[in-house]
Amino acid sequence: MVNVGVHVSIAGSLDLAVDRAREKGCDVFQLFSRNPRGWNFRPLPETVCSAFQEKIRASALVPVDHMPYLPNLASPRKDIYEKSVATLSAELERCRQLGIPYLVTHLGHHLGDGIAGGRKRVIAAINTALLATKESDVVLLLENTAGEKNSIGSSIEHIRSIYEGLDDKERIGLCFDTCHAFAAGYDLRSETGIGDTLHQLDEAIGISKIRLVHLNDAKGELGSGLDRHEHIGMGTIGRAGFSRILHRREIRDLPLVCETPVDERRNDVDNIRAVRELAE
Repeated sequence: MVNVGVHVSIAGSLDLAVDRAREKGCDVFQLFSRNPRGWNFRPLPETVCSAFQEKIRASALVPVDHMPYLPNLASPRKDIYEKSVATLSAELERCRQLGIPYLVTHLGHHLGDGIAGGRKRVIAAINTALLATKESDVVLLLENTAGEKNSIGSSIEHIRSIYEGLDDKERIGLCFDTCHAFAAGYDLRSETGIGDTLHQLDEAIGISKIRLVHLNDAKGELGSGLDRHEHIGMGTIGRAGFSRILHRREIRDLPLVCETPVDERRNDVDNIRAVRELAE
């Protein structure tokens, strides 16, 4: 069996995300701990934290938090950068309050002033946030990007260079996104391509640092830089590719979160079913 789930809504109350995850048949689920499209947020009431933790204990589900959309840890703009660092620190603290073990973060965009400067800002931002939450054991997961313009972290080498600059490596892991990797040029359709990608990750950072997989098919071609997710097996990675991916022990033993569309072709439950079928 694989541990698979999807991203769920927190509408109404954070603890309702647990109910939604159970209804969809998840083993693991991802959420935003607050509105992902704004900078402002309200503190977490103790009653909400208690209700969330109680439902997690009763369900045995694994929760994962994801950073909001607006922060950019690589931004050269002082105002955006400072708000991004503050948001990362706050989100790590919210995870601690809720008992969520993992927080996924994108590494941002350097906005044209050079990848070296962007990478330096990302390292400083993460070190600052981890130091500000040093009493926490929440693990920050660095997510690989799709290779879109000015992005940080689309190659294994770039992620390694960031990882090497971080002070508290015990609280750092990786979130490996299959759509992003494929769009960035890592061919996950063949045994050779999958094996080579995992070998590069192991050599660069260590395969044990992968703590979560965003299991998404891709709408774009190999190396296209297009960050567009597709239903499992219905995109350019395809059924055969995902069957091979899911039969790699390094992947199938990890929590798997699908960030796939919901449309007339499939919903979340259908994609969870597709993953389980391909993993058998």
